[in-house]
Amino acid sequence: MEQEPLNYTQKHNGNSPASEILAQLRDKKLLAINPRRKNGLILYKQYHAEFAGPGAIVGSFFDLDVVRVLPVGNLSLVYPQTSKERISAYLIRRQWVRLTKQITDNPVPLQRAQVILNQFENWFDSETAAQLPDEAFAFLVGVLPQTITKVRNSVDHLEV
Repeated sequence: MEQEPLNYTQKHNGNSPASEILAQLRDKKLLAINPRRKNGLILYKQYHAEFAGPGAIVGSFFDLDVVRVLPVGNLSLVYPQTSKERISAYLIRRQWVRLTKQITDNPVPLQRAQVILNQFENWFDSETAAQLPDEAFAFLVGVLPQTITKVRNSVDHLEV
């Protein structure tokens, strides 16, 4: 993945980073989240969202059903060059999906909301997590956006 990374910190060609990334995904481009940065991509599907973190593959046939994307952190995408890089990136994507599934396995919505917020603060930082909309977290762990708001506004955060 040594090719020049695609960085999405500002608008390119008058387009927002999200619309440019979505266009690449719809063109079935195979990309990976730069593993050398704290960055990622929330991939909105029709009824849920998935998080692809550092090192994870995105695009091609994996994300044909993406309707919207939300860059997280200082997003940088790279092209996996070899089959070994593609396989590794696919396995990393699977790990990110499994991490989210572990959170969603909890039957208590408030606890799912608290855990996903805590995880994003640990993976990135509290400032980055605070910039993400409640809806994004809600779609990731299957709760209402109001549940995320409630946990964020809670003075005495839940014990998880």
